[in-house]
Amino acid sequence: MTTSEIYAEFAAREAAGVSPAYERLAAAVSRDRELLGLLGSLPEAKPQPNLLFGSVRLLGGPVEDPAAFHEYTVANWPLVEAEIRARVTQTNEAGRCAVLLPVLAALPQPLALLEVGASAGLCLYPDRYTYRYGDHVVGSGGPVLDCAAAGLTPPAGLPRVVWRAGLDLNPLDVTDSGDLGWLDALIWPEHEHRRTRLRAAAAIAAADPPLLVRGDLVDDLPALAAKAPPGATLVVFHSSVLYLLSPRRRAAFAETVTGLPGHWVANEALGVLPYRVLPAPPEETRHNVLALDGTPLAWTRAHGQGIVWFS
Repeated sequence: MTTSEIYAEFAAREAAGVSPAYERLAAAVSRDRELLGLLGSLPEAKPQPNLLFGSVRLLGGPVEDPAAFHEYTVANWPLVEAEIRARVTQTNEAGRCAVLLPVLAALPQPLALLEVGASAGLCLYPDRYTYRYGDHVVGSGGPVLDCAAAGLTPPAGLPRVVWRAGLDLNPLDVTDSGDLGWLDALIWPEHEHRRTRLRAAAAIAAADPPLLVRGDLVDDLPALAAKAPPGATLVVFHSSVLYLLSPRRRAAFAETVTGLPGHWVANEALGVLPYRVLPAPPEETRHNVLALDGTPLAWTRAHGQGIVWFS
């Protein structure tokens, strides 16, 4: 897929109906020869919309108007390029716990959670949030995570977590203003509810920090998994992470994680992991596939705002 096609698809399938600003911006970039030329000088996997838009937002540039965005980005390309090259998309959306919860709550308790691509580890606290699936509410503390659920009986209660750890090439610290600023810059412009949620989730993590380890999700996973306490069910999970890897490394990760005790929960975009049979997605917008131990269970929305369980 060309860079132009990546931005056109992002506009049509990810930002449409979710972020008017990013829908306009991505569509404009897909037709902008000058910006596409600059993006073409970047390493593979770097010219992605969220990374470009987040870097410009972090620098204080405009993202509401495509013409202003073009002018700013071209004029400040050395600064923008430096941010893109130095960073990766580490969107740490606590809302994704709403689509993970039905699986986590159904596993043998208590749980030892290990997230790969953990960013700042905000998804390691599924037991600290409150969930609202339509009229059904689960939990009573922390930020409220709303999720439209179809074909699913919401869990009766929260999981019991006795150990939480994260593995990331560049773990972020929510007590560091620069790291928190990058997490904020990755939130889409109109999503003030997600900014409020980020601050609330960051406060939870700051009060009870998880074990965050700098390392590779293939090479360093077994050693970290071995630290999980005995008597707890180990759950290795990830959400919107493996698309950053080459197909070869994805296969190596799958082989590694399936060789560990416990369970593997994946929440990745369609095509990132090989599933033989999937039902048709519910609509044209992009969905992730939620899977347990290699078996697909549901379609999910990128920020945890919806889940459609397979019948």
